[in-house]
Amino acid sequence: MPGSLHRFWTSRNWDRAAGMMVLTAVGLVVMAVLPSRTSPVNAQSLPTDPQATCTANIAPWFHTHSVSLNGAVDNADSVNFPNSPNCSFYQWSEQMYLWLTSPAPAIYGGGARIFDSPVFYDVSPPDASGNRTFIPHTPGLIRVLGIRTAQVGPHGLPVIVDRAGRLFEVEKPKIAPSGKQLILNQAGRSIEIEHAAIENGKPVFRDQTNKVIARPKPILRPELMKVNIANIAQKFIINGNPIFLNPAGAVIDTEEGQADGGVLEAQNGSLVYYATMVNDVYAYFLTGAKDHAILPGTQFPTTAANLSQIQTFGAAHGKPSFIDASALAIEVKTSWIEAAGLPNLSNYITMTATVPNYNKANPNQWVPSGQKTVLLAMVGMHVVGSAKGHPEMIWATFEHFGNTPDAPYTYNSTTGPKPGPPDPGPWLFSSTASGPLTNFNVQHMFFDDTTHDIVAKPGHTINPSNTMRMKPFGAAFNASPNPLDGTAAASNTEIISIDHSVLTQMAAGGAATDVRMQYYMTGSTWTINGFGPTTNFGNPGNAGITNGKSVGTSQLNNTTMETYQQGLPPFVAAGSNCFLCHNSNTTSVSHVFPGLKPLF
Repeated sequence: MPGSLHRFWTSRNWDRAAGMMVLTAVGLVVMAVLPSRTSPVNAQSLPTDPQATCTANIAPWFHTHSVSLNGAVDNADSVNFPNSPNCSFYQWSEQMYLWLTSPAPAIYGGGARIFDSPVFYDVSPPDASGNRTFIPHTPGLIRVLGIRTAQVGPHGLPVIVDRAGRLFEVEKPKIAPSGKQLILNQAGRSIEIEHAAIENGKPVFRDQTNKVIARPKPILRPELMKVNIANIAQKFIINGNPIFLNPAGAVIDTEEGQADGGVLEAQNGSLVYYATMVNDVYAYFLTGAKDHAILPGTQFPTTAANLSQIQTFGAAHGKPSFIDASALAIEVKTSWIEAAGLPNLSNYITMTATVPNYNKANPNQWVPSGQKTVLLAMVGMHVVGSAKGHPEMIWATFEHFGNTPDAPYTYNSTTGPKPGPPDPGPWLFSSTASGPLTNFNVQHMFFDDTTHDIVAKPGHTINPSNTMRMKPFGAAFNASPNPLDGTAAASNTEIISIDHSVLTQMAAGGAATDVRMQYYMTGSTWTINGFGPTTNFGNPGNAGITNGKSVGTSQLNNTTMETYQQGLPPFVAAGSNCFLCHNSNTTSVSHVFPGLKPLF
């Protein structure tokens, strides 16, 4: 939408006490917006004048070595990955996204897009025993998608984040035959909770005789006692409100919006659904590793020698070649909403899928009512892959331009530091961009994994909430998320610069109407030297450069997948990122790997 008017704000300040955004307008300027920036609802615009601190020549990425409308892009070469922070990671991420979302060439064997082709497999939801299976992509496949619920942690449990940005996994409550929740007393005995209340600001639990249960503690499964239980929590409902206790019985101080099993609903009334896919290299590596044919098989492939083992194993089992061999192991997680009612549907990647249907008569509790087959529109994508020097995998995320408003951020323009342009809206996941911070990212409902009902939180009904991208490009307002950028603005600029570089070249190459241009990268993260994750660079007290710190855009979240794990307001360098849940550089970094059955 070239030549459109945007209001430019000279200052965006945060009233920290009130959590309010104070904006001072001083004039209008004309900003040239890329044709590629025209979103279906015209909700957002990237800065068009970033310093060119990270760029890419994208023509060689295309199979024809020329940018073209709907042209096929080749995968990034992970075997020969330059491993030169930060830009090579961002280039890898952008190329992998364009490859995955390319219309599938005939060599891929069908499918609308490469991630939809037979080279990829869907990963089933876990069954009652926690096992998953590969689902081959076949012609006419109608996927069955589940609703998007809370992220899970290293042990497969839902997660919450406290006010200090620390992650806790939420263990299921222990229930007595009577149906009442159990808790340990000071003698270590299991006691039924007859009544619970908040007294003098603290939770008080009483037994069947109305006696206070002294020094109560959660009951954890024996297998969890073998891990770092300091990061395990258990939920208790008091007066209709959830509270979380740590293993010592202390209350975890969470943000208002925090709860396990969070469900997200778009402004068009659609729930958010998700799908997980992996490529054939991942699938054959997993199968060979679990069959003890690929040794040691404890880390995802990062070298030519690792890849050779997978190719040899594949050849011995009827797969003579891998089209995407140099991509190494790829995992993709996508988020979707129902397409009904969306304007300009051609600006979305779409697919038909079967999703859960609900009886919505009760605004406080939706009950499962079979399934329905609908057209879905993609709103988010995680691109995850192993690469030379990085068995922990590179984690990048992309969102649709129309998803949510951004919290204030700064970047370095060609004429000096600037605040990001305001987002005109409307958005898919918010009805407004103004008001107290406490109005945003507040969970309205949760998924009951026992009944499969969707249940409203106390004080809410089941309806869309207002979502904001708290750290728009994976950096807090007050600290750089990586050691190579001195400021958050410099880090933001790198992401804006690479997005700008890709989008302008796509538009110049005649691909202005390519649907891939309706999505943009908000960041990418990895760890220093590929070590197992420790802490986020940029979090308070964690500015030093040591192996294992997550860097790049280390405050990274996707608003359609980590909506309620974004942590504190944007000016605070604390909160989660991918590695808070995926905290390993072994195969367990992928949550689907442990329970996923081999191909054969």
